[in-house]
Amino acid sequence: KTAAFGVPLCQYVLNLPPLVLNRVADEGPLALVMAPTRELALQIDNEFQKLLSYATHIVSVAIVGGQPIQQQAQRLRKGVHIVVGTPGRLNDCLEITYLVLNQCCYVILDEADRMIDMGFAPQMQTILDAMGGILKSENEQETYQQELLDLREGSLSKHRLTAMFSATMPPDVERLAGEYLRHPAIISIGDQDSRSNARIEQRILFLASPSRKERALRDILTKPKSYQDKIIVFVNEKKHADGVGRMVERMGRRCVVLHGGKSQEQREENLELFKSGVGVVLVATDVAGRGLDIPNVTHVINFDLPTRSIDSYSHRIGRTGRAGKEGLATSFITNDDEGIMAPLKQYLENTGNRVPDRLARHPAANAGSVGANIT
Repeated sequence: KTAAFGVPLCQYVLNLPPLVLNRVADEGPLALVMAPTRELALQIDNEFQKLLSYATHIVSVAIVGGQPIQQQAQRLRKGVHIVVGTPGRLNDCLEITYLVLNQCCYVILDEADRMIDMGFAPQMQTILDAMGGILKSENEQETYQQELLDLREGSLSKHRLTAMFSATMPPDVERLAGEYLRHPAIISIGDQDSRSNARIEQRILFLASPSRKERALRDILTKPKSYQDKIIVFVNEKKHADGVGRMVERMGRRCVVLHGGKSQEQREENLELFKSGVGVVLVATDVAGRGLDIPNVTHVINFDLPTRSIDSYSHRIGRTGRAGKEGLATSFITNDDEGIMAPLKQYLENTGNRVPDRLARHPAANAGSVGANIT
């Protein structure tokens, strides 16, 4: 996905004349990518570094929280061509004029639904409104003529190019798209009904009480085969993540923990340890549930099922079964999880996975219509 928007973005910047490229220190970057989490922004910037490895005159930088803003300001003042950042820190840099977007006409909104879900809609709008490129006409024929004009001039575009990537389209995302996109080409990828990876086997373990979760986790993590697996264990709260991390260590497994309460340095170090290590277990909140490309994850365990929506469940299990590989997702469920039972049951049915008898018969799994909750 990063290449899908990164290659054309780099092509756009590389085709701009030297006069435009040389004034970024004064007029600001030429392209902007917004992402919901620090880890995802850093990952995207790392991919840009690879794409631009032979174009040493083009500079890309990540602007995220958890790092000294003064150091980021210094880099911006020197001049950068592409900025990848999180809405919160980007907005901070705009407010204190460390960042200007006078000539920024190219913007990517990655995981737009997640950014809005995290409460970043006001910051996103502030950033989009600060961009120099003007929005195209709402008249489709005029829009086409504006695009032709920009292409003929071969310099900095007068009009803005906006690309939005979103796993779901709730009303707030549709409103944002309607305000900032003009006659967009809409591309849908994946199963329209479940938006799921068919190569993921989903297992649901219905437990008598939450206190049984530790034993269920032990049964999985102490199997000899699991020591060769790359496993992510998801929990709902950061304070719970540290406790489950200690639990995993008591089982004799190497473990790293990833959540929003860790410093940025700790988060980056732990993520790298998990990516490069063999037999390391990652315990994480939904910080790791969206967008991050962690190769060869073989097993995702939902120690806690998401409480808000089935979308979080879908994104979590989507960390495995990637790039054509098989994957396994195991979820612990108890009577305390009534809020997600109905959408989970329907999701399992839509993806051709077995629904446990206790879940199938549970009153909460059969109450009312849940179609509107499945995205």
